[in-house]
Amino acid sequence: MNDCLILVDLQNDYFPGGMMELVGIQAAAANAQILLNEFRKTKSPLIHIRHISINPGATFFLPETEGAGINQILAPQGNEMVVEKNYPNSFRDTSLCEILKNMKSNNLVICGAMSHMCIDATTRAAFDLGFNCIVAEDACATMDLSFKNKTIRASEVHASFMAALSAPYATVISTKEIIGNRA
Repeated sequence: MNDCLILVDLQNDYFPGGMMELVGIQAAAANAQILLNEFRKTKSPLIHIRHISINPGATFFLPETEGAGINQILAPQGNEMVVEKNYPNSFRDTSLCEILKNMKSNNLVICGAMSHMCIDATTRAAFDLGFNCIVAEDACATMDLSFKNKTIRASEVHASFMAALSAPYATVISTKEIIGNRA
């Protein structure tokens, strides 16, 4: 099996006490941890993605801050790879594509944050690059958004983006289904 787990931006600033706390991040992180433990147990490839903000005026994921660190429950162990990025798309100006090709990993299991931003951008880019994508919908989190004086609740934002990714970009299923499919 050549699945590779991609854990996107599960960093402290998205957790309680961080600069940009997401709705449902702790539940999403708990499911991401289940996936991480499964991939570790089966010695399957996995890659942590860490966003570092380089834009002037950025307020979170600032270089060399605790907020930019990967949350302790998902922290890399041993020689697990960490790819740093500066854009929502985890492939843009990073070595991610080359790493995956060297690993011969064609099937990606993607989870993390934010559903409407980096999960969306990374999944679409992966699809465009020829990878087969599975998004762990219950291991992703997002936030309320505002558009034209209307607040769109995080649950609606999340559902909308999962629906949009579900065809043709990815198979969008639960952590439990992913684990079951690997058995």
